[in-house]
Amino acid sequence: MDEPIEAIEFYWRPGCGFSALLERQLRRAGFELDMRNIWDEPEAAAFVRSVADGNETVPTVRIGPVALVNPEPEDVVAALEEVAPHLLVDGQGR
Repeated sequence: MDEPIEAIEFYWRPGCGFSALLERQLRRAGFELDMRNIWDEPEAAAFVRSVADGNETVPTVRIGPVALVNPEPEDVVAALEEVAPHLLVDGQGR
């Protein structure tokens, strides 16, 4: 049996404007994020490299089995609708 999806994992690094923008957009929409700093967490950096062709491209978002490299907010919502609709709150989604 699969583990339940409990969080939106948000992979970032300090100084990344793209990460800061996406984080603001998702938080403004009411999403809670499990923040993973790839400079402080070697396993987080390894995960990002595994889904970004060997690069440490951030922001990267993981929702259970789905990994999104440099996604738009609507990509995150679509993934939530597909694999973790319980993480959506009223007014989120399409």
